Amino acid sequence: MRYEGTVYRPPSEAYSLIIQATIGCSHNNCSFCSMYKEKSFRIRSVEHILEDLSEARRRYAKVEKVFLADGDALIMRTVDLVTILKGIKELFPECKRVGVYGSPKSILSKNLEELKELRNHGIGIIYLGIESGSDKILKEINKGVTAKDIIEAGRKAKGAEIALSVTLISGLGGKENTKEHAIESAKVISEINPDYLGILTLMIEEGTELKHKIMSGEFSLLTPREVMEEMREFIENTEVQGTIFRSNHASNYINFAGVLSKDKGKILQEINYVLENNSLYKDERFRGL
Repeated sequence: MRYEGTVYRPPSEAYSLIIQATIGCSHNNCSFCSMYKEKSFRIRSVEHILEDLSEARRRYAKVEKVFLADGDALIMRTVDLVTILKGIKELFPECKRVGVYGSPKSILSKNLEELKELRNHGIGIIYLGIESGSDKILKEINKGVTAKDIIEAGRKAKGAEIALSVTLISGLGGKENTKEHAIESAKVISEINPDYLGILTLMIEEGTELKHKIMSGEFSLLTPREVMEEMREFIENTEVQGTIFRSNHASNYINFAGVLSKDKGKILQEINYVLENNSLYKDERFRGL
């Protein structure tokens, strides 16, 4: 199998066969992200992808999950994705799910019937980085979409009956916009009602536009306590049914978990306990990967 550069995958795809369907990220302009900056985005040929799958079949006796990397494999033409999915099914009949990163733009570029076709051929989950529900913050981080776009994309994935896992980033609005980040993100999540919700905490990457803003004083990082206060406000204002919530990424100061429709009160109690006992936060040296 041929891998180019650093390959990223969601935590839940830790034991999946990872195949690069695209190289890099189709947007690759977010001010906080350095993940794909060393790569020029391109879509790999279907032939090469199928060759990698065949090699993986020779190497591995059992493959139950496949993840199509890099940052936005869903942007590929539906006909090509279907060919790849058919190849996965033929080579790995034991495969239970294919996962993929999807951007709001790539989801919106496909109609509902195309998404349903992809589901029928094996796409079982789409990972969507929302980052924030605030149009102001989305513009400042160069996300390239609006909250309305994100809601439409999320609802479309749900309408196709594909599991949807979304992520937000605590502290992404800085001290200047922490309340807006919490409230507007809660509105977007409530509108989408995703299957899974993960919250990361902002990590500052060298060489990013956001790093320069911090150095120049244009952006002020939240303290661990302010991150907790922001999360409390977000949880208080989020109304969903059945959404599985996790805040257990390496970047988080404190881990929380539950199903928001039934564990909301418990999670808020845990947050309040942390705020009352101000020394429980993870040391900065142990944040990150």
